[in-house]
This record gives sequence, structure tokens and C-alpha cells, in this order.
Amino acid sequence: MSESSFSTYPLLSAALQLETWDLLYEHNNEDHRTADAGFQRLLVRRGQSFIVTLHFSGRSFDEAVDTLTFHVETGPCPIETSGTKSSFPLSCSLEETVWSSAVEGQDGSSLTLFVFPPPDARIGRYRLTVDVSTEGQGSSFDLGEFVLLFNPWSPDDTVYMESEEACVEYVLTQHGHIYQGSKDFIYSIPWNFGQFEEGIVDICLQLLDTNPKFLRNQDKDCSRRNNPVYVSRVISAMVNCNDDQGILFGRWDNKYDDGVSPMAWSGSVDILQRWQKFGCQPVRYGQCWVFAAVACTALVCLGHPPGRVVPNYNSAPQHPWEPWSIEQYLEQSGKLQQGDRELIWGSGLRNYHCWVEAWMARPDLSEGYDGWQVLDPTPQEKSEGVFCCGPTPVKAVKEGDLHLKYDVRFVFAEVNADVAYLMLQKDMSRKKTTITTTVGKNISTKSVGRDSKEDITHHYKYPEDSEEERAVFEKAQLHKDPPPAEEGLKVKIKASEGMNNGCDFDVFALLTNNTAEEHRCRLMFGARTLSYNGALGPECGSKDLLNITLEPHAERTVPLRILYEKYGHCLTQDNMIKVMALLVDLDTQEAVLGVRNIYVKNPDIKVRVLGEPMQKRKLVAELTLTNPLPTPLTGCVFTVEGAGLTDRQKVQEIDSPISPGEEAKVRVDFVPRQSGLRKLVVDFESDKLKGVKGYRNVIIAPLPK
Repeated sequence: MSESSFSTYPLLSAALQLETWDLLYEHNNEDHRTADAGFQRLLVRRGQSFIVTLHFSGRSFDEAVDTLTFHVETGPCPIETSGTKSSFPLSCSLEETVWSSAVEGQDGSSLTLFVFPPPDARIGRYRLTVDVSTEGQGSSFDLGEFVLLFNPWSPDDTVYMESEEACVEYVLTQHGHIYQGSKDFIYSIPWNFGQFEEGIVDICLQLLDTNPKFLRNQDKDCSRRNNPVYVSRVISAMVNCNDDQGILFGRWDNKYDDGVSPMAWSGSVDILQRWQKFGCQPVRYGQCWVFAAVACTALVCLGHPPGRVVPNYNSAPQHPWEPWSIEQYLEQSGKLQQGDRELIWGSGLRNYHCWVEAWMARPDLSEGYDGWQVLDPTPQEKSEGVFCCGPTPVKAVKEGDLHLKYDVRFVFAEVNADVAYLMLQKDMSRKKTTITTTVGKNISTKSVGRDSKEDITHHYKYPEDSEEERAVFEKAQLHKDPPPAEEGLKVKIKASEGMNNGCDFDVFALLTNNTAEEHRCRLMFGARTLSYNGALGPECGSKDLLNITLEPHAERTVPLRILYEKYGHCLTQDNMIKVMALLVDLDTQEAVLGVRNIYVKNPDIKVRVLGEPMQKRKLVAELTLTNPLPTPLTGCVFTVEGAGLTDRQKVQEIDSPISPGEEAKVRVDFVPRQSGLRKLVVDFESDKLKGVKGYRNVIIAPLPK
């Protein structure tokens, strides 16, 4: 062969050698708004590229002879056809509908590139590898793990939210408020959602891998984790433990000695950590707001934007065996009878019931049902054989589209049922009085960007007795009793100022005669302690006036004194008292009823922060509570926590009893890990005073550079 013949063959290039690589945790996490979770791992959102830098030895990357092929895998059995495995080459530009990569820049032997997860990728823990090849020969390198989340900032993601302010509130903010009380006295408790706290992402991923659908068919379950409808439904089922190794055990009978009272929790972090620490055994105990708050944390942690816990006041406990009208039974004396079912949920109204709203598109339904969806993890009724509820389109509830998925009929009843009071007559028959405007009041949530309440009742229902409401009930093929006439006798319960725990106070029955005739009546006026789910306790005040004369077009006010010595020993941790006034016309035997649930206010916890709030410098919080009761408090414990403030819950016990009027005061120190606006959440527990909450907003300055 002649010398010139060698020129027709290119010289073989030296094999490209990958020496080191960098997943740029800090840059990517900042860019993907996950920096609050720290920089120890890569935590990114789908529908948005992230950067990887590769460092080669010997020579730099040459696209003419070198090939880079990336592989991503998620789940225990990744399969391309299931969407849990993908291979894609380095190319000149990104494709935004599939996994892809492209060069961002080259600096000598360093190559920086983009990796793009498509907006419909499965969420979860991924393994990233790369094949480095020169003219068909090369090696494979394991670049490491990353976690992929939903992305409400990506317009192509089905959880996309257009409002930046709403995304910050519902996805990034780690603290918030949950509303409790009654429709006439709504108050808030602070809650530490803590979705970015250490270990919470892993716990939420473990929750997905513990659900029965995953255990039955790992491939099928992982392949469906691109769908927020599916993932949110799994979370709704797994927050309760009724069908599985879920997080919380529900209890409503005020017997919590073998666990933690639902009122004592101040955040989701401790609950989730306990669940993982003790081998996925259910944490004792939860009630509706705890179930909802933990579900909220799990969803937000995975990038799914609910971020809002929603209470429905005077929520109807609908079950398959119950009609659309809740029946309450009254004795001849006017006292409410307590049925067996009140041991769990109450055959009467719940003062409030909490669920979560999650934001998502619903491509599985016809157009018009995207947006807010109800998810209710409190175990009430089974949905497709599992104790979960939702996602239920709020729009479908408002429009009465009861046939749609999921559980629209159930949620519709919770906000629209009638209440029928059946009073026992002398001949042992029952006389029925129906109230159509009691259920579904003051449906509320925290406002975006503010520590204040927003009423969202209009999202769920049209105004009572409006033409639109009647049309909805006609569409739903349901009967709604007409409202009572304005004429006749009326009873309304009024509360006084200063209904503080430890004090005596008055409630009032306001009696109105809207007729031109005089009426002789009997008034049966009483009060009983109450749990938020409708379970009645002992009587704590009563009055029976056998002969009251009401003049034409006149009003009369009758007081009822509620004594601490009567309610103190039987008041539940919900601090609720049900007041009922039954007015019976002695001539016609017509009866009218007034009902109101009142809240007995606990004392405030004063929170002072001592020192200059700065990242990674010790701070001291001074906590003070004054005993309002006429008896000493023993077993007093303050618990403090806050996302970015405390590593874990801080518990401070007080050994000596706290006398009436005396201050319980402790100091707790902590070192803030993160800067910015933070919320320090405080709980106080004792033998006679439980579930007292307080908080303090703290602005932590960043460390000087």
C-alpha cells in the first residue's frame, strides 16, 4: 500500500474520558424554587430544565466524534413504555414534550448542558446516568440521584397556576393558619406545614411507595404518578390508616391518653417524622383539621399546589343510609337526644369540618371543571372501595353535577343538606321543623399573602333561595324545603362579651312576635357541652319558663347564666357549648327553635423574641400564659416549632403548679437555619387547659457575606 493511501482514512480519536461531574445543587434548587429544602440533593420541577456540568480529562468534548446519551429511571422496575424510563441523546436544542438535553456552553474540557424533564413526567426519585462514547466505544457513568416534582410554574403542567402570588402562598410558604370554632365565632390556629424541612421529601415519597396500589403493582402505580388526579387521590387515602399503613389514626371520643390529642399538634412535621420513625405505624391521634393539614404538607412537598385547608361550618355528616335532610330528635322538654352515631361523627351537624383544596386541570372530565378540587383525607365513607374523597371539582359542587368523579354527591350534601328537628308530642308522634339555611356556612381559607380569612362560600353554592340555587337542586333532582315564613314567632340566640374559659357568662334567647296577636308561650332554654363533630356532653345550664306572654310585634330577651362550675369539668378540648331555645305556643302548640354553638375562648400565649433575629445565630423566645381558671394548672408543657427556625420540636415543661391568675413563663432557645419571614408556632398543654395556640412572625436576617 502506498503512503498516499493512508490519507483516505481518518485517524482514530482518543476516547473521551469523563473525570468528574456536578449536578449544581445550589444553582438548580434556587432556580427551581426548592432552595428551602437545602442544597444536599437535587430537587427539581418537571417542565423546567436543570443544568449539569461534565468535566473531561485529556481532551474536550467534540460533537463530531463524541456521543453523550442520557438515561433517567424512576421506580423499582423502570420501563420505557410505562414512562418510568427514558434515554435521550445530547442534541443542539431541547424538545419540550419529551426528555431531552442540549449544550448550554463549553469551556475547555468542561461541558455544561441542560436536561429537560417533560411537563407530564412521572414525579419521584430518579437515577441519572450517561453513556460517553467515541466512535462507538465508551463507558457508562452514574451521575447520581435527583427528585422530580410537579411544577405549578410551568404552563404545560396540569397543576399550573397563573398567579405568582398564589404559587408563593400555596407552594413555597411553610406556615399558615387553620380556622376552627363555629360559624358565629371563627378563630385561627397557626400551623407549621414544613414541606421543606429535613427528611420530609423522603417521607412523602415513602408514603407513595407504601400505598396498596404500589404494593399490588409497582409498575402500574409508578406509571400513573404523572397524573395529579391519581397522586392526590393516593395521598387522600394514605393520610388516614383505615385501609393501609397510613399516617394518622382518627379518634373523636376525647380519650387520647395512649397518644397525642388532636388539639396538641401544631404542625405536620412531627407527625410525618413519627410515622416514619416507628415503621409506618399510624400516629395517634388525628381529627379533620389534622388530616387535612398533613395531606396539605404531603401534596405541597411533591410540588402539587393545594396549600389551603378549608373549613366548612355547620357541615352535614352525610352517609349512604342518611337522606339529604339531617334529622335531630327533641324530647318533650326541648332537649336534644343523643344517638349512637354521635360517638363517631354525630347524627347532628359538625361545628366545622376541614378538607384540602388542590389546584389541577381535569382532562378526565368535560371542559369547565379545572381549578380547585376538594380532597378530604378524613375517613368518612369509602370511594371506589377506599377511605378517601376527591378530587372533587368545586365547580361541580356549585352546579349540582352529582354524577362526576370523584365524590361530588358527598361534598354537595356536606354544604347543602337541610336540618329537620323532630319534637316528641304528648301523643308520642313527632312534629317536624325544617331549617334550610343552616348547613354550609362561612366556607373559608387563609387569604393569599396575609394572615387573614377569606370567605369562599360562593365558590361552593349560590346564595340561599336564589333562582340559581333552585336550578341547581332541580338539576340534581333533589327536593329543598322552602324557607319558613317571615311572620309568626321567632327565636334567636345571642351571645355576650367575655365568654372566656374560667368565667361565668350569659347567653340570651331573643324572642320575637311578628304577628298582630298576643301569644302565650313556654320557653325551654338549655346548654350542653359539645365536640366539634356534633357529640353532646352534659348539660351546663337550663331554664324552663312555663308561661311567657309575647305582646304583638314585640321582642323579649331571656338570659341564661352559664357557670364555670357547671361547664368546666365537661368542656372538651374543642371549647364548644350548644345552646338551644324552644318556644312553644301554648294555644296552637306550634314550636319554633333557636340553635347556636358558642366558643369558650382560651387565654392568649404571649411570644417575645429576645435578641437580633439572624440566620445561624442563637435566638431566645419567651413564652407566657396566665392561668384564667379558678383552679391550679398542673402538668404544664410548652411546645415550640417553626420551619427554618427549629431543628425539631422544642418541649419545655413546668414542674410546679400554676395558681389562678399566675403566669406560666419559660424561655426556649433555637438557632434559625434559614432567613426570611418565619413563623414560630407555640402550643400549651396542661391538665385542665389544652390545645392553647400562639405564634409570632419573625423576620430572620441573612448572614452577612
